[in-house]
Amino acid sequence: MASADELTFHEFEEATNLLAETPDAATTSRSDQLTPQGHVAVAVGSGGSYGAEDEVEEESDKAALLQEKQQQQQPGFWTFSYYQSFFDVDTSQVLDRIKGSLLPRPGHNFVRHHLRNRPDLYGPFWICATLAFVLAVTGNLTLVLAQRRDPSIHYSPQFHKVTVAGISIYCYAWLVPLALWGFLRWRKGVQERMGPYTFLETVCIYGYSLFVFIPMVVLWLIPVPWLQWLFGALALGLSAAGLVFTLWPVVREDTRLVATVLLSVVVLLHALLAMGCKLYFFQSLPPENVAPPPQITSLPSNIALSPTLPQSLAPS
Repeated sequence: MASADELTFHEFEEATNLLAETPDAATTSRSDQLTPQGHVAVAVGSGGSYGAEDEVEEESDKAALLQEKQQQQQPGFWTFSYYQSFFDVDTSQVLDRIKGSLLPRPGHNFVRHHLRNRPDLYGPFWICATLAFVLAVTGNLTLVLAQRRDPSIHYSPQFHKVTVAGISIYCYAWLVPLALWGFLRWRKGVQERMGPYTFLETVCIYGYSLFVFIPMVVLWLIPVPWLQWLFGALALGLSAAGLVFTLWPVVREDTRLVATVLLSVVVLLHALLAMGCKLYFFQSLPPENVAPPPQITSLPSNIALSPTLPQSLAPS
């Protein structure tokens, strides 16, 4: 019968051989619990890391929480929380998107490089509001400056221009993208390779493209007609180029005729907006505000005018 020292030696020798075969193994020696054969228990792990069961339980808990979060009901469009996500944007993101709209480059997609599948309504809303306010104010200032140059002009504040500017800008920034989005969705059924932008992305594209018109409107206060048209052409070129470069990856898969007509209509509507603002809000001499010159009626030459003397000077 083997002694206790020999048994202990054989146990440790067996454990040493097993560890040599599996270097990543971890031994667990318990003084009070032995295997039925009296050997030392050896735990072999694939990664050699402790607490594997805890990690598995933690991962399962995370998966359960993620699944529960995905199963939560999305808020309805009539709730405030539904629209709150559209305004979840910081100042740096808005400034980056404004910079992208001011500096369009071929091959530099505004949606992919600046929106990154996170369109917002904060920037387009305030850009349209600022443009409408600046249009109304500068339109009234133009009449004030014209009155200083010509005193015959009678100026009265035209508050209705605020309403006209707001309705025009917001209708353009929402209805035109809606029509464009609907047309691209319809063409997607015809051309399966086309992947149109979402409605919010289209609104975001148009909203940020209007930012360049804000400094242009301020520069229109310079009372030089050719300079005003030059500033308008530059702003229109930058804004229209941004729209064309952004929409081209979507429409290029369509037929050449449809793509050309669609981009031409987009540029034409943009040009009509700029010309309408110039002709309506920057009229230097509106006819209703100019005092009409006095009219002198002439009598026929065959009628002789008899001089009349005052009664105090008539001979008696």
